[in-house]
Amino acid sequence: MSDKEKAEDFEEVVDQEEQTEVESANDIEQEEDMQEELSVEEQLREDLAKEKDKFLRLFAEFENFKRRTSKERMDLFKTAGQEIIISLLPVLDDFERALKEMAKSEDKEMFKGVELIRVKFRETLKSKGLEEVHAEVGDAFDAEIHEAITQIPAPNKKLKGKIVDVVEKGFKLGDRIIRHPKVVVGN
Repeated sequence: MSDKEKAEDFEEVVDQEEQTEVESANDIEQEEDMQEELSVEEQLREDLAKEKDKFLRLFAEFENFKRRTSKERMDLFKTAGQEIIISLLPVLDDFERALKEMAKSEDKEMFKGVELIRVKFRETLKSKGLEEVHAEVGDAFDAEIHEAITQIPAPNKKLKGKIVDVVEKGFKLGDRIIRHPKVVVGN
């Protein structure tokens, strides 16, 4: 092999090494570009996932808000007339007392007329959700339902700790007691 051939071989080897180095550098750059693309893609996926999570949380919060305000509105409608109905309860009591006194008189027509007005008045209140809380003599006293205004010695052993007399009727509007029945309890 002559020097010229050796030089050419050497140049070829150097060229191949340079070419390999360039290809290797290009491969590294491509890998870095792919990693950058992947990291950009991954970053975008993470951002999308965060935004989806944020959206779902906001949507759930809004649904809870709608449900809560709807429930509050329904409660308000149920008890909207509560103050008016409470103010009308003494009128209902007066009707009861008037009928007791009128039953003693001999004018039965007037009694019937007042009775019809009382029934109509009571039915109107009932249509608005008013119900009577039943409390009768001999029922067990329940502090959550009844209001004890006094205690007296029980007339017999069976009435000990039970209702002896109902002084004022109780009423509830929907599920809520708006006036507890006032009772006398035997001890």
